[in-house]
Amino acid sequence: MGIFKMVLETGAGMLRSFDGREPQVADSAYVDEAAVVIGDVVIEADASVWPNTTLRGDHGQIVVGEGANVQDNAVLHEDAVLEPYSTVGHSAIVHDATVAERALVGMNAVVLDGCHVGEGAVVAAGSVVTEGTEIPPSTLVAGAPAEVKTEIDDPHLGATADRYVELSTKHAETSERLD
Repeated sequence: MGIFKMVLETGAGMLRSFDGREPQVADSAYVDEAAVVIGDVVIEADASVWPNTTLRGDHGQIVVGEGANVQDNAVLHEDAVLEPYSTVGHSAIVHDATVAERALVGMNAVVLDGCHVGEGAVVAAGSVVTEGTEIPPSTLVAGAPAEVKTEIDDPHLGATADRYVELSTKHAETSERLD
């Protein structure tokens, strides 16, 4: 039995094939049952995809790396890559862009085509990272268009994804439908 059918039978998320491509979800990943995952999507070990999130791999592959998390209402489309232990906050959009290891895209932020968010960087809530922008590692960017505001060295920031790995494990073990 393919991974797609196995995931559907366990009730994790709405996973759909598209044009012959099926989502691939690691056994240890958490995909909330209210998430929508379509087509060419890879969700690696310990990654988490939260309620009302859409990962639409119908025009390029989407990769959610090991331990990465995509929070409630976020959207990933086209060739979106989340490297290990990166975070995409609530209602954020990552479109045809890369978010490097331990980087964070804040709530309601938008990261557009061809962007690269550097390792350990933070895109502030509500910011817009315009097409082709390279965000340096360990920097905070903010605004529309987003601009570098400061360098950051916050050891607690890197632990955000670790907390989501723990939280997703707890959800997988304790959540129960009440209908």
